[in-house]
Amino acid sequence: MASSSCKRLVLKIGTNLLTENLVGLKTSFISNIAAQAASLQRLGHDIIIVTSGAIGAGCTELGLKKTREVEVRQALAAAGQSSVMRAYHDAFSKHGIHVAQILLTYEDFSDRKKYLNLRKAIEKLVGWKVIPIINENDPISVDEIGATFGDNDKLSALVAAKMDADMLIILTDIDGLYDKNPKSSKDAKLIPRVEAITRDIERAAGKSGSQFSVGGMMSKIKAAKIAMDSGAAMVICNGRKEDILEKALAGKEGTYFAPKTSLSNRQRWIKFAKPRGRLLVNTCAKDVLLKGKSSLLSVGIEKVEGDFQKGDIIEINDFGKGVADYSSDDLEKLKGQKGKVAVKKENLVMM
Repeated sequence: MASSSCKRLVLKIGTNLLTENLVGLKTSFISNIAAQAASLQRLGHDIIIVTSGAIGAGCTELGLKKTREVEVRQALAAAGQSSVMRAYHDAFSKHGIHVAQILLTYEDFSDRKKYLNLRKAIEKLVGWKVIPIINENDPISVDEIGATFGDNDKLSALVAAKMDADMLIILTDIDGLYDKNPKSSKDAKLIPRVEAITRDIERAAGKSGSQFSVGGMMSKIKAAKIAMDSGAAMVICNGRKEDILEKALAGKEGTYFAPKTSLSNRQRWIKFAKPRGRLLVNTCAKDVLLKGKSSLLSVGIEKVEGDFQKGDIIEINDFGKGVADYSSDDLEKLKGQKGKVAVKKENLVMM
């Protein structure tokens, strides 16, 4: 994708780039990225930043050491978040650009009303040329502090998906996705372009991470799936390289993940929202749903799992998601019976 066709960009900056050995905050690095982002904004690009680094900054603020205790990490994130925002504020103010803090949880993407309000707020900020600085709300989100978001990799992909971004650029400390682990294999080769997330690509990603930075390459591949399915391109590249944003946009650095056919805004919300429950359906219902030509009828439901209300997102076996037309209690009574629509066709998305 040419840089000229990428109007809206989401930039994700990982912990390893923002901190020194996962502690403190590299304000010089933030200043450098801010200068690059400011140049892109002047060229007409919308910029949204998803940042990590609050826990590491909190260590410095409070004079504490690294830890794996969730409660301590939550508190460190709360203490460090102000330092993170101050660094971005100071860096962008040199270019006459305002920033805005937004703290999110997975729930904010799952509740339709919250999501729409969030989208409107970010659209307004971007329209004002204010750069949203987004981070996970660690003090109240135990899941996100662990592996659910993956050092904000999944969060950045969700932001890209929900905000109709043209490209997600994940800045990390390696040059991109390799066919082998470059740290242990000297003959490892960079994969310049990925058209689909295959088993070979997943095997190449392997598993990695660190005490504070849980976003190994596998979490980035999962993020790529979300971005690609949403019609956004994604690039994994080395944030320490000179003029990296311009080079990533031009396809001169990193690994490029090609976008697929874009889902509608509502389909994206359904597909990537956190499900409140699950319906297990019979083989006949599965075959019909996978053809995409019918609603889910109550007669095809074999089991109802979870406690959910009408309008909540639910999983359907392991192949789909949808918006429930009835509560879990009502569907428990209706399962196996004819004549009722459990999930309308327009509210179904296959995974």
